[in-house]
Amino acid sequence: MGALKGFPATLGAGSGSHKVFLMNRAEKQQTVEYLNEQFRSLDSAFLIDYKGLKVVDATELRRKIREIDGRYVVVKNTLALRAARETKLEQLAPYFVGPTAVAYHRKDVVGLAKLLTEVSKSNPKIAFKAALVEGKVVPASQIQEIASLPSREVMLSKLLFLLRAPLQRLHMVLTAPVRNLCLVLRQVPK
Repeated sequence: MGALKGFPATLGAGSGSHKVFLMNRAEKQQTVEYLNEQFRSLDSAFLIDYKGLKVVDATELRRKIREIDGRYVVVKNTLALRAARETKLEQLAPYFVGPTAVAYHRKDVVGLAKLLTEVSKSNPKIAFKAALVEGKVVPASQIQEIASLPSREVMLSKLLFLLRAPLQRLHMVLTAPVRNLCLVLRQVPK
């Protein structure tokens, strides 16, 4: 029923709605277990205040996050806090107040930060509460700095360039004597 594979339908993950439906105890436990499983593997996540966000805008935000292979989950704070126990997200417990959504990407934290910052500029109803980046709590005021970092691909290409440059220079130094000898030998018959 839910849009996300394995995601409990009771969370309304794919319905476009960001309301948690009334759940019985078993459904709540299933939701907590599912979220705990998701949260255990996270080093980074963003907590977002979505108060006043229209359903259409929430659906659009969810779609944009899914396009970059991220996730956007809205769940009751009490259930989220239970799911966050014994995970790195537990550090964000003081920020689970009021309407809270959790956005995360397993690989590209900077890309997600850029997307969320871009969306929050065009929609003031979306506000950062805090973030967890590489296991460390980051206040909302510093999330803009994360968004201004180059993307993962750009950083990897710069690293590759930096690693390749010394090897190219070494190659030039090692081949220079042979090249110079060849040039001298060509000049001998003349």
